[in-house]
Amino acid sequence: MSTVLEAIQADFKLFLQALWDQLDLPPPTRAQYAIADYIQHGPKRLQIQAFRGVGKSWITGAFVLWTLFNNPEKKIMIISASKERADNMSIFLQKLIIETPWLSHLRPKSDDARWSRISFDVNCSPHQAPSVKSVGITGQLTGSRADLMILDDIEVPGNSMTEMMREKLLQLCTEAESILTPKNDSRIMYLGTPQTTFTIYRKLAERNYRPFVWPARVPRKLSNYEGLIAPQLQEQIDDGAKPWDVTDPDRFADDDLLEREAAMGRSNFMLQFMLDTSLSDSEKFPLKCSDLVVTSVNPSTAPDNVVWCSDPQNVLKELPTVGLPGDYFYSPMQLQGEWHPYAETICSVDPSGRGTDETTAAYISQRNGFLYLHNMRAYRDGYSDKTLLDILKGCKKYNVTKLVIETNFGDGLVCELFKKHLVQTQQAIDLEEVRANVRKEDRIIDALEPVLNQHRLVVDKGVIEWDFKSNPDEAPEKRLMYMLFYQMSRMCREKGAVRHDDRIDCLAQGVKYFTDALAISAHEAVKQRKQDEWQDMMEEWFDNPEAAANHMVFGMNVDQRRQARGKSGGKSVPTWV
Repeated sequence: MSTVLEAIQADFKLFLQALWDQLDLPPPTRAQYAIADYIQHGPKRLQIQAFRGVGKSWITGAFVLWTLFNNPEKKIMIISASKERADNMSIFLQKLIIETPWLSHLRPKSDDARWSRISFDVNCSPHQAPSVKSVGITGQLTGSRADLMILDDIEVPGNSMTEMMREKLLQLCTEAESILTPKNDSRIMYLGTPQTTFTIYRKLAERNYRPFVWPARVPRKLSNYEGLIAPQLQEQIDDGAKPWDVTDPDRFADDDLLEREAAMGRSNFMLQFMLDTSLSDSEKFPLKCSDLVVTSVNPSTAPDNVVWCSDPQNVLKELPTVGLPGDYFYSPMQLQGEWHPYAETICSVDPSGRGTDETTAAYISQRNGFLYLHNMRAYRDGYSDKTLLDILKGCKKYNVTKLVIETNFGDGLVCELFKKHLVQTQQAIDLEEVRANVRKEDRIIDALEPVLNQHRLVVDKGVIEWDFKSNPDEAPEKRLMYMLFYQMSRMCREKGAVRHDDRIDCLAQGVKYFTDALAISAHEAVKQRKQDEWQDMMEEWFDNPEAAANHMVFGMNVDQRRQARGKSGGKSVPTWV
């Protein structure tokens, strides 16, 4: 008997097998043995990511008992997303100690020992901390101490939908480091299933919590798992396992997984059973950097047509990318046709008060249905005179003819301030107020998604470089949140998708102004321009043949000919004068 106990104490897999037999459960499956082996021999800080239903929580509960079986003096804390789930684990462990004959020696001998649902002692020496304690992730963590910390499914859709929620959850996770006792064998374990690419488990992996990933089927694309596949499963793949083979047939047969995939839908199945977030994220976050056309934008003229192509040769590797993994900026394949002045240039302004939000301005031009983003500026001092004058300085540089200003903030006050400065600077610029009455996330995506899908938005390289270098005094993680292309790639239809959205909101407002212009076909616009030039030339030959011949010899275009005849010129008068 002593030999058996020594074997069980030495090998957690044997303990797991004996406990499963005590519970009248089938023998542990291949995946369960692999998880048990990693929990026993893994690093001090680790993660277990396995498909739903594999029994992660049961295996980890057994590991708690095995730890106490070897050393009753150990202090263990179980943390879950909700207090109820953590308490259920604690109750399960209590029941096993009571009903398993070869664990009964763990029951406390004294009636003074703690024996409640949320915390209980085993047969150990008196200590301030209980042997096992359960708590919710948002519960009272401060002041506790533990040798083994198990965080079981702390990330659920309800607490990780938005960037702000994930940041708060990650901050709570860092509290575990303060609770862990400074012993050589102290450990922290995370169990869970990622929800999105931005899951906190990815952030924890960057902090040296090494993941162990076991999907329900052999993946078709191993690159999506970044080399974190379980070693036992990786050996099977190296030995010739075919893609989409079942990895643990004793747990879920092929027919069972097919039924679940049909019932759940492909995206949910890939998320819950394959632990692959690429499909769900590509659908959830529709605005991608790769749909932009990035080149040097001329301040005054643009070509007839811009051709986009996702050829790898067009990837701009020198530009910093803050989008999703695998999302890059692309240069145009061709700039076709003749270069002519823009049809219209506007400045979209999104004012804000002083504080963490930014007052932003985007300078956007339109020609032949293509939009060109020249520059973007952001300010932290609200709508001070210095800010407004700097915005108007940019308007003069890019020959802006209209200011499009959101009036939700200040109720038109910013427009009045702009009028004052326009008179002082002697600029003839129209003012147009817009008021938003649709939820911000829906408004931004509805304005930008069609434009990006058609590759109609051309962005100057300088905007990307400025965006990445902006707010240099902020902490790195806070700097990201203010960046235009970080906001764009993380924007989804859930409320509060990104913490700061001033820059992307300003861009969407300017793009929405040009919605009607985007219906213009570049090909049809070129044809119409050539017809107008021909008609103008014919009229000039009839009216003044000598001048027409001179203009043709000099190679004048239609605008130059009209200017020479005195048919163009003058300045537009703003509507508010």
